[in-house]
Amino acid sequence: MQKMYGSIAEESRADWSEELEKGEKGFGDGTFSYGLVDTDDMTMSSWIGTVLGPPHSVHENRIYSIRIHCGEEYPERAPSVYFVSKINLPCVDGETGRVEPRQLRCLAEWRSEHTLETVLMELRRYVQ
Repeated sequence: MQKMYGSIAEESRADWSEELEKGEKGFGDGTFSYGLVDTDDMTMSSWIGTVLGPPHSVHENRIYSIRIHCGEEYPERAPSVYFVSKINLPCVDGETGRVEPRQLRCLAEWRSEHTLETVLMELRRYVQ
């Protein structure tokens, strides 16, 4: 049985800590990154990410900021994702910047194994 730490299971908190460490240290080819909005946020619910526009696309040389909110049920439920930077994509509400979960495969078919990295990688592929 999992011990609860507030409303977040200790096991999930450990996963979030790993996710934070990975996002802060950087990984892959450097085309996206993420971290907590507030490093003192013990709930680890508000994240900010960046995605670099892919080369040879209309988004080349652009840096997009993305706000991610992980609710109490994350990672069992998908996070809410919003573009802070203006972007014209079919999956993004032009007024609010909200990514429509049904139009982004990793959110529509969310599994608890998915991570914030999964979301940012898919968003980067989507903007190609």
